[in-house]
Amino acid sequence: MDSIIQDIDRIIQGIAIYALPVILAITLHEAAHGYVAKQFGDLTAYAQGRVTLNPLRHIDPIGTVIVPLLLLAVSSPYLFGWAKPVPVNFGNLRHPKRDMLWVAAAGPGANLLMAFLWALVIKLGLAIPESNLAEPMILMGKAGIFINAILLVLNLLPLPPLDGGRIAVSLLPHRIAHRYSQIEPYGFIILLILLFTGVLVKVIGPFIMITISIVAWFVGLI
Repeated sequence: MDSIIQDIDRIIQGIAIYALPVILAITLHEAAHGYVAKQFGDLTAYAQGRVTLNPLRHIDPIGTVIVPLLLLAVSSPYLFGWAKPVPVNFGNLRHPKRDMLWVAAAGPGANLLMAFLWALVIKLGLAIPESNLAEPMILMGKAGIFINAILLVLNLLPLPPLDGGRIAVSLLPHRIAHRYSQIEPYGFIILLILLFTGVLVKVIGPFIMITISIVAWFVGLI
């Protein structure tokens, strides 16, 4: 019974620390896609109210709530999730193939920016050690860097429909890009196979740690 109570306490503490960083990481990632798409001529996401910081417009019940909770419950070494994808009609972009790169890169770019901002939260917490807010700020800052580093690296995998896959399609010659884009219907299945076989963690793990180290070094945490 005591172990059950301890597990419940651990999950509640995890939710309290990770809830805000996870919601912001996923929400701003998707909103950034819609915002940049709007700048390059596609108003699809804007017309559907997805260019907003309101997390309720982006939350996916499974990807934003259930999956992160399950990962917390099983003490997964990595925590991630997803929101409802922002609709982008690449045909509406002024230069579809070229502009696709910037629309796709906007999401990971938002995660990188948030990682730096959470690092500054840690710095602020360390600067006020006597405050009751210091420890929560430091723990939440660490969670924010961690989750944003994961989403940054994961989404940059060159696998359609991930952002890295769309960036690759944008950069490849037209004929090769067309063939490569045909992987997209199977991309999510491939990603799940990589996840459950443990290959995904082995591939992205080192890059996540490198990203965290760069962010920490840049703001003077190490």
